[in-house]
Amino acid sequence: MKIFCTGASGYIGGSVAAHLIAAGHQVTGLVRSPEKAEAVRARGIQPVLGTLDDGETLAQAAQAADIVVNAASADHRGAVESLLGALAGSGKPFIHTSGSSIVGTRARGERSDAIFDEDAPITPSPARAARVALNEFILSHRDKGCRPVIICPSLIYGLGHGANPDSVQVPLLIKLARKRGNAAHAGPGENIWSNVHIDDLVTLYALAIEKALAGAFYFAENGENSMREACEAINRMLGFAGPPAAMSMAEAAAEWGEGTTEDTMASNSRVRAKRARQLGWKPNARELIEEIEQGCYREQAGRP
Repeated sequence: MKIFCTGASGYIGGSVAAHLIAAGHQVTGLVRSPEKAEAVRARGIQPVLGTLDDGETLAQAAQAADIVVNAASADHRGAVESLLGALAGSGKPFIHTSGSSIVGTRARGERSDAIFDEDAPITPSPARAARVALNEFILSHRDKGCRPVIICPSLIYGLGHGANPDSVQVPLLIKLARKRGNAAHAGPGENIWSNVHIDDLVTLYALAIEKALAGAFYFAENGENSMREACEAINRMLGFAGPPAAMSMAEAAAEWGEGTTEDTMASNSRVRAKRARQLGWKPNARELIEEIEQGCYREQAGRP
């Protein structure tokens, strides 16, 4: 199959592209610069220079492909409109990447017991209302002659397989721990995020391309941990004695920015991938704490 992938030089898109290339597909990828074009070409991806604002470029690439994977942004409506407009009436799959902060609660590091599967109603925070509306817009195109599918990952961890090997949250926590000589979380760190290994996530994309019905929505998770648990594991991995520190929200915002702090690092996002498992998805990679203590993050730290 010919697959067009946005975000081809990114963590998710690059990893998905690598998995699909290994399965024998031809992948064309959107990149923003000649340097990134060279990076993805070295990994077997045919680059297309452009940005998410280049509607005509996106439409042409989508029309030339059998499948479109949008992994560049969960929020760029213009790109989605261009891609779906090009696919209308074609019957082709459109696999869009959202993110489980759509169920997030701005909890300032406190725990929430609310857990969502794909059938649970969502009342998004103001920061995620536009993303939820975009998801609904995408899924409405099941009635317009294409096959829209949304994959909604939780916290992703593990070493990526593309030009950018690093996810967001865990590397941020490790970087801060190295800077301070001790891991630190926002508030009490009791907030919980479901999580999924990148190696498991890419298999869900391949499965969705093959089997998902038009209008399908899938959470992606294989366990959950609090931010404090992740920070405790980071301290053990780095050899730092004692418990992690609790930062005030102002301290955390100074490190990570207000949006990242409120909607990611200090929020809860607890989901269950019920439909993905019904589709036949069987995640089996290392769990988050083990990956931090014994896997790629320990190796990156140069620890035996």
